[in-house]
Amino acid sequence: MVNESVIRVHGGVSNLDAMSIVAGKSAGTPEAITPPTRHRHRVLLLADACNPEWPSLPIVAYKAALALANHADVTLATHVRNRPAIEKAGCGRAKLVYLDTEYVAAPMHIISRLLRGGHQYGQTAAVAMAWPAQVAFEWEVWRGFGKQLRHNGFDVVHRLTPMSPTLPSPLARLSPVPFVLGPLNGALAWPQGFGKELRREREYLRYAREAYRYLPFYRATYAKSAAILAAFQHTIDDLPTSSRDRVIDFPEVGIDAELFSWPGERPARSRLTFLYVGRLVAYKCADVVIEAFAGSPLLRGHKLVLVGDGPERGALTTLVAKHQLEGSVELLGQRPQSEVSRLMREADVFAFPSIRELGAGVVVEAMATGCVPVVVSYGGPATLVTDETGCRVPLMNKTELVGAFRAALEGLATQSARPRLRAMARAAHERATGLYSWEVKAKKTLDVYDWVTDRRSHPPSFDS
Repeated sequence: MVNESVIRVHGGVSNLDAMSIVAGKSAGTPEAITPPTRHRHRVLLLADACNPEWPSLPIVAYKAALALANHADVTLATHVRNRPAIEKAGCGRAKLVYLDTEYVAAPMHIISRLLRGGHQYGQTAAVAMAWPAQVAFEWEVWRGFGKQLRHNGFDVVHRLTPMSPTLPSPLARLSPVPFVLGPLNGALAWPQGFGKELRREREYLRYAREAYRYLPFYRATYAKSAAILAAFQHTIDDLPTSSRDRVIDFPEVGIDAELFSWPGERPARSRLTFLYVGRLVAYKCADVVIEAFAGSPLLRGHKLVLVGDGPERGALTTLVAKHQLEGSVELLGQRPQSEVSRLMREADVFAFPSIRELGAGVVVEAMATGCVPVVVSYGGPATLVTDETGCRVPLMNKTELVGAFRAALEGLATQSARPRLRAMARAAHERATGLYSWEVKAKKTLDVYDWVTDRRSHPPSFDS
């Protein structure tokens, strides 16, 4: 059996909690010849943002940590704010350490909300305001684990979050064992022709983004990291050229293969369901798909479902009424992940017109269920989707994008397109589960650990 201890570290003072959880372990197989046992790395995993109940980055980090703990001896250091959700959901075989940095994080969070005018806007400013709290978090990690690190208590330190390349790591320089950074994702330029959306997102700090290169620990972070996982070419191009020999193209997105599963071939039906899932914010351009429906008698005969919430919801509701689309367009608001997965399994096409998507985990979730994606060919979706698994619409101005999206959706909506749609659905499912399931990604991460600890002679390739 495996004992799982929970350690609490508050203000740098650690003590073993009396609570112990017993985790199951499968019995050995009776085969006469068994494969060689892989080295089980001892990993100190850092994830300030790690929460199974919060969307985007926190749940991505949680799923990644959960999968890694099945294959390595993981000690997960995360923020105390995540404790209730993690203890409710469990974290497999991982040992848990909760760090309390609210003495910095709480006031910086208040300042961030005031500067941004709410939590929905100004993501660049949000990342910048997170820097002091991240330094405090890693300092608490060093206070709690520095002695173990110096006495060979771990094989690898892996900073999983934050994933922004603009937030350097003090521990990269301090760690006496190999330090793995990432996956990082960022530096995707705001596309030209979408200044209105930029202003609505209140991304004013983007013009000063390059200042992060002068932050303390920046040079040491990229000089000392043994491996740097970076999602997509737009992130890799932003990293120091001196670090490129240690950079591995490694998307941060992943899927829960049980939750986002293949439902089998969709039943033959005359009315297709087109689905959008995402925050209703300016740059995700949900209005593009509504306008595409509004100008197409063919699409009006099908169904469009939008899942999500945000500051654009009122304008989208007005747009639906303006074009008299109540009979074919439905806004469901925010839905739990279990319901999102059901809606994806029931839908035929995933219409996702976001014009600046760094990662787009929702796209691979849709692909895993066989919901064929139609995306803008920019950022993460341009790599996640291939010509065999979906449709990529070139990035263009808003008016042209509506027309191009309309044409792409109409191309999948006709009866004659059904065989192509079925083939794409199968190919999308196979690509998503073959590359992006958390189990597959955990094993790829182990390859990285093997490389930085000299158990492997060359860096791994994500897509091989």
